[in-house]
Amino acid sequence: MSNDEFRAAMARLAAGVVLITARDTDHGPRGEDVGMTATAFMSVSLDPPLVLVSLRTGSRMDDLLAEQPLWGVSVLAESQRPIAGRFAMKGRVSDRLLFEDLAYTRGEVCGAPLIGGALATLECRTEQRVEAGDHVLVVGRVLAAAAGGDDGPLTYFKGRYRHLR
Repeated sequence: MSNDEFRAAMARLAAGVVLITARDTDHGPRGEDVGMTATAFMSVSLDPPLVLVSLRTGSRMDDLLAEQPLWGVSVLAESQRPIAGRFAMKGRVSDRLLFEDLAYTRGEVCGAPLIGGALATLECRTEQRVEAGDHVLVVGRVLAAAAGGDDGPLTYFKGRYRHLR
């Protein structure tokens, strides 16, 4: 099986889209916010409440979450497609500029930005990291959760953002 065959097969699995965020406190007294769009995100357990996100090994978010155990998740709505695209860009500008004109609140527990208008927000603490090929699976305990609006979810299918019909 080739990488292209595997990629084409997995592209047929629709996925929700989330923004993973964390605060990098090593960048000065105020820190720096970091964000990453993810589609490999799922609920793992109700008791205790656990979620999982898959991060590319060596990515900025992987490096940050190896040091910073607290992070946030914003489950994006259909209308937030531009936010997903902004944080998924390769070779992008600094994260500080990406957050500049976004409406967000800072998580009371994790300190990370939580996007306004998201369908749900979660505040997590890393419980476990598992190396898996060219990715790291980060299992987080949910410390706080809030449900948001009733818009449709932003989904990813066949390499594109989609809406449910």
